[in-house]
Amino acid sequence: MPKMKTKSGVKKRFKLTASGKVKMGQAGKRHGMIKRTNKQIRNQRGTTLMAESNAKVVRKMMPYG
Repeated sequence: MPKMKTKSGVKKRFKLTASGKVKMGQAGKRHGMIKRTNKQIRNQRGTTLMAESNAKVVRKMMPYG
């Protein structure tokens, strides 16, 4: 049986934690910072964990983690 391929867009955007949760970059940080509040910009630093309903789809696209 051949190996399953990982979706290349998914491997660039997401990582799995040791417990299997999906880690992703914060949304809404690409442009338009002048109209965002300072609190919003501050809270969107770093990464966040994806909601479980969306994470199921991402995990299927990266079968080997």
